[in-house]
Amino acid sequence: MITVRLSPGLLALAAIAACLPAQADEPVPMQRLTAAEIAALAPPPDSGTPAAVHMTVLIGDPTKPGLYTVRVNIAPHTQVRPHTHRDNRSVTVISGTWHMGYGSTFDAKSLKDLPPGSFYTEPAAQAHFAQTGDEPVVIWVTGYGPSDTKFVMP
Repeated sequence: MITVRLSPGLLALAAIAACLPAQADEPVPMQRLTAAEIAALAPPPDSGTPAAVHMTVLIGDPTKPGLYTVRVNIAPHTQVRPHTHRDNRSVTVISGTWHMGYGSTFDAKSLKDLPPGSFYTEPAAQAHFAQTGDEPVVIWVTGYGPSDTKFVMP
């Protein structure tokens, strides 16, 4: 009969290894895009009138597991009602001034003005809302899908 003795350190290492994912994420493709190339990625509008909010996927797929980044164009004088997402997101304001707030009720007094270069987070399941002023706004949103958007019912 053979007896195997395992040290506590080896047991701890085995326990940690058992908790790690079996496989890491697939590497994202190498991409280098100019502003003109990003603009060319945008799908054509569905009709002759552009939508108030238009999203262009830069990398990944927000509907599937994995890292994604989307470019979101928001038209002037657009109000985005309170909503949540299932994933944590980070957002950078690229152009325009984005007026953003947290909460399940739209409250203009709690909006914070975020000019180009600003950054904020959208924690998972945390309601937030926003609006544009007289100029359009472009934001880049990065998250780990799958993502969704659920509007808060008043």
